[in-house]
Amino acid sequence: MRRAVPLTVAEAERSAAEVGFTQSCIPEVGRLLSAIAATKPAGVIAESGTGTGVGTAWLHNGLGLDARLVTVERDPDRAARAAALFADDPRVTVLTGDWRLLEAHAPFDVFFCDGGGKRDDPERVVNLLAPGGVLIMDDFTPSTGWPPLFEGKVDALRSHYLGHPRLMATEVLTTATSVAIVAARVSW
Repeated sequence: MRRAVPLTVAEAERSAAEVGFTQSCIPEVGRLLSAIAATKPAGVIAESGTGTGVGTAWLHNGLGLDARLVTVERDPDRAARAAALFADDPRVTVLTGDWRLLEAHAPFDVFFCDGGGKRDDPERVVNLLAPGGVLIMDDFTPSTGWPPLFEGKVDALRSHYLGHPRLMATEVLTTATSVAIVAARVSW
């Protein structure tokens, strides 16, 4: 039986609805984020593309007492909404600006790359991971063959992460029409 949606997730979803933001993390990915964050109880957790904080709230749900979470959002209003949601938790830092602001907080034990980075600089994204760090990216469509296809063409971005020599990666079907990539940075 699934647990109820965490209160912070519901509050972030309400905030997204208030501003008409429709790109928030879906619950299926959110539960995955909570589970992965929980595997790093003293880890440094990161997120690019905060939105109003829905994915952040899912990560926070699994955040250990000795862990910290840093997230970045380009839009100042959405970043402010997310920051207000976590204002009472010193483990959470919400940055406003470009995703590259995360570099000052790296290396990451968990990185939910939901905004900037995954498309415009994939190698830089991999470099932000600590050895053994886990990268999560969602919003891919299912593909049954290799190389993976998107709209009838080779999905070069997905192929990059799935075939990267420093990542042990797999795809996780999150809904009938949605896939997340989960990858661990190998230390050898």
